[in-house]
Amino acid sequence: MAYVISGMFVLVLLAGLTGTLVPLLPGLPLMWLAALSHGWLTGFRDYGFTVLLVTGLLVLFSLAVEQLAALLGAKKFGASRAGLIGSVVGAVTGLIFFSLPGLILGTFLGALASEMVFSRRDLRAALVAGTGALLGFLAGSLFKFMIGLGLFLFFLVCLAAGPSGAVGF
Repeated sequence: MAYVISGMFVLVLLAGLTGTLVPLLPGLPLMWLAALSHGWLTGFRDYGFTVLLVTGLLVLFSLAVEQLAALLGAKKFGASRAGLIGSVVGAVTGLIFFSLPGLILGTFLGALASEMVFSRRDLRAALVAGTGALLGFLAGSLFKFMIGLGLFLFFLVCLAAGPSGAVGF
């Protein structure tokens, strides 16, 4: 039974890691919930509460950094408040209608359109702001994926080390 639980844990971790790149899957929260469930089902034999606390805080931090990176990227490239709002609206709209390509393109086009329409900026300034929003979004996504990859590898080490492993604090 322990092998089945561990196998399911690894599969859910992989789904969560995929979710750090593919929208609609709550990647990092899914990975953390998988770790919590695995720990609960196995009596926390491979890792303890401290690991769950630290990884949970890391997940929350990562989610905040991801959102902040998109906003800071846009702001650094001169986006106005309208451009920032437009990038978020464009990202959500793009995600709903066109999945991952829509999310990426929507972030850029939302900032671009909002800069031109609401802030009355010329095309060049709007393109720069849209590029900033896109670069910030991509940086945040890369950060989130790297945290997810780190969590995935860490929990694999925990499983491999087993109950007598050094990582089970």
